[in-house]
Amino acid sequence: MTIHMNDSHLESVAQLAELIKAAESLGVERVKRHDSREDVYAWMTDILVRLRYTRLKKKEKGIVRRYLALYSGYTESHVDTLIGQYRDTGAIVRAARTQPQFERRYTRADIALLAAFADAYEHQNGKALRKAMWEMYHVYGDERFERLAALSVSHLYNLKKTPTFKEVALTYTKTRPVQTPIGERKKPYPKGKPGYIRVDSVHQGDRDKEKGVYHITLVDEVTQHEITVCVEGISEHFFVPALERALVSFPFVILNFHSDNGSEYINRTVAALLEKLRVHQTKSRPRHSNDNALAEGKNAAVVRKHMGRQHIPKKYAPLVNAFYQTHLNSFVNFHRPCAFPDDVVDRKGKITKVYRTYLTPVQKLLSLTDVEQYLREGVTRESLEKEYRRRSHLDAATTMQAAKRQLFKTVRQRDVL
Repeated sequence: MTIHMNDSHLESVAQLAELIKAAESLGVERVKRHDSREDVYAWMTDILVRLRYTRLKKKEKGIVRRYLALYSGYTESHVDTLIGQYRDTGAIVRAARTQPQFERRYTRADIALLAAFADAYEHQNGKALRKAMWEMYHVYGDERFERLAALSVSHLYNLKKTPTFKEVALTYTKTRPVQTPIGERKKPYPKGKPGYIRVDSVHQGDRDKEKGVYHITLVDEVTQHEITVCVEGISEHFFVPALERALVSFPFVILNFHSDNGSEYINRTVAALLEKLRVHQTKSRPRHSNDNALAEGKNAAVVRKHMGRQHIPKKYAPLVNAFYQTHLNSFVNFHRPCAFPDDVVDRKGKITKVYRTYLTPVQKLLSLTDVEQYLREGVTRESLEKEYRRRSHLDAATTMQAAKRQLFKTVRQRDVL
């Protein structure tokens, strides 16, 4: 509330009391004066001198204090302090600044030079800028950089926040962390349920600047059921359709899709596909290199073992993928035993994984209690057992090896031509 009032005509404490009573009847508790502090102090001094404050009775001094507090906006304790100053010195004046003024090490000219230098370097990181400015003084002898040559990296970023830097810099923008709000950063915990898929891709190498094929491995954490596909590239055009076909190839419902932080997996197209399939997406955590170790291990134990490391041109991706769908995936899931760990706790409480159990992925799936609740529509226990017994392990292995030899023979012949 602002009240403009001329009280230069007031000559008695009784008049102050009437003004206080009028303000209280209107419900006014305090009136803040918008004059400068020096003007308020001069007004208070004038009131105290005019009413001869030091000669007043105690009750009258109380009325003056109340009036000064009411019409200055100051608290009563602040008014008491100011009246005490008047009583001691005969005037109320603003106290002189006692806080020490430290000399600024880096002047406005230094900060302007830093801004121009950062602009020239496209705002490279602080360590690189500091090194370059150090050499500007010590190597090239530019005296302007004498102080900036000793600038620490942390204080460099402090100076970049100053108004001077922001005024001079042409392209200053505050660094923003890159955030990709796709996928939850956590390690999945399947708790014995199939459907928690780990995914990883591996490249078949380049030759003469020509890209090779890409293999995508999807493996279930609980059963180690594995589907491998081959694509020409990891762009959306090739990758997403292959991924969708792979996800529906599993005999059980997919619940979780876990990958590393590669852009082929962490993008809106893959996220939309997983949302359509009602699959939760997670991604590996920083500094947890084992989060996706199962898929990486399968790349080494299956893909590299069977496909090797020799370059396969990307144009042969459909042939390799047909081999996977017809022979390799069936062999791996129905006829290739995998090791399943048991957690052993020693007397100190340390958990060690011991590999005693060897089962094929389908055998592991069928060993689960109430496995029917996890199976995809159209897949039954009986159909899985029938496929498992349709041919022997040796027959499946020899057939797969023959198909693989024919695949490599075809690739070599066509590659020569």
